[in-house]
Amino acid sequence: MSFVNVAQRPMRIAVLLAGIALTWGTAAAAETKKAYFAGGCFWCVEADFESVRGVSEVISGYTGGSTSNPTYKQVTRGGTGHFEAVEIIYNSNTVSYESLLTAFFRSVDPTDAGGQFCDRGESYRTAIFVSNAEERKAAEAAKARSQRELGKKLVTPILVAGAFYKAEAYHQNYYRSKEIVITRRGPKSKANAYKFYRNACKRDQRVIELWGKKAPFAKKTS
Repeated sequence: MSFVNVAQRPMRIAVLLAGIALTWGTAAAAETKKAYFAGGCFWCVEADFESVRGVSEVISGYTGGSTSNPTYKQVTRGGTGHFEAVEIIYNSNTVSYESLLTAFFRSVDPTDAGGQFCDRGESYRTAIFVSNAEERKAAEAAKARSQRELGKKLVTPILVAGAFYKAEAYHQNYYRSKEIVITRRGPKSKANAYKFYRNACKRDQRVIELWGKKAPFAKKTS
């Protein structure tokens, strides 16, 4: 082996390793995908899906309407066309889009066109927002499958995904925040206020009534 070849070997190895690292990085990036669901109160949907293995983050926000950069007050007041929704960031090698769809339908009341549970109005309706033909096909199949299983007509629309606007900071991770807020029952951490709200709204009770043991997130509450 010549001196030149020996000297060039470390450089060739470095180039090879750099190429492998680049390939791995590209593959890892390709595994990360996003799903967009509206299921009533986004605090609850965020709490549900952040418990799913393969989901790295769930962001509460607004989508489906015509108003740019809407506020919470604008959306809940009505007229913007926006839904309270979530952006689910997930690793498709760990959890499939189809699995997320199945869990979504069984975490809401997809027979209710007027809102969800105690939250009424257009911003609290359910919806699935799809970004391409593959997602639409999967969503339509999941809806048909869930409708057959439930034996009732599902009114959850499948819509084309548009701009997603992140909700105000105080809405993010509400279900596990220790920050103190003032409620009708006095000061509580956001986490405790969330638990009280979810129970009072009878979200889990209704989901269990519909889906029984197939409800992936609902817990029996008093």
